[in-house]
Amino acid sequence: MQDFIEFKNAKINFGVLGKGDTIVLLHGFTESMNIWNHFSEQLSKTHQVVCIDLPGHGNSDCVNEIHTMELMAECVKAVLNHLNIEKSVMIGHSMGGYVTLSFAEKFPEHLSGMGLFHSSALPDNAEGKANRLKVVEFIKTNHIGFIMQFIPDLFAPEHRERLKSEIKELVEEGSRMTKESIIASQLGMRDRKDQCEILRKLKVPILFIAGKQDTRVPFDKVIEQIALPKDCVAVLLEDVAHMGYMEAREKTLYAVKTFVDGCF
Repeated sequence: MQDFIEFKNAKINFGVLGKGDTIVLLHGFTESMNIWNHFSEQLSKTHQVVCIDLPGHGNSDCVNEIHTMELMAECVKAVLNHLNIEKSVMIGHSMGGYVTLSFAEKFPEHLSGMGLFHSSALPDNAEGKANRLKVVEFIKTNHIGFIMQFIPDLFAPEHRERLKSEIKELVEEGSRMTKESIIASQLGMRDRKDQCEILRKLKVPILFIAGKQDTRVPFDKVIEQIALPKDCVAVLLEDVAHMGYMEAREKTLYAVKTFVDGCF
């Protein structure tokens, strides 16, 4: 089932599949909830799965000039309120992980577990913030060119040929975004804060999935964060970059399913 809610005068798209304890899956930057189709199909055999198009992505409207992680967390909470869902295990890929951390900061009592799928609690450093502003200037003049360059680089080189049709679909999906939506998320990620304290304080299990070839979320930085939570599961993937849900689909699906089963 797919439906919409209104959030800050904007339309937000979401989907629900299955029955039982709830898993919320959040996509990353320039993606949509479609990335989770295979995961949803499998996980919904035993759980209720909620997927959301974050503001400006997929079939959801742009909400603001800057989509902060806090704003997007409030959007997720609005969808869960609409569905009368009190608790869930929330798993976010990349930017979706940043949103999950903000949700954990604002609404910790509504989580049974949390997963960072190629994501991090660290903020951008000064160089990272400056690079995002350069990217914004490029997007203003050629947002399609940005998408065509950005997405293939998220995959480890050895997977690009095997997954070329999937990469093409992601490029097409990202190319349908408006430049305003792409910029809003870039600026929101630039402004995100250090959330390592959330990892220390949160009283529910936390899952990390990390790829050793990831150039977006450096593997060594993830390793440092694994030591912070009270209850942590880490899945470290040798031949994977930033897109483990495609590069190592069955392995990461198994990791998510096993983790979720342990949270309820």
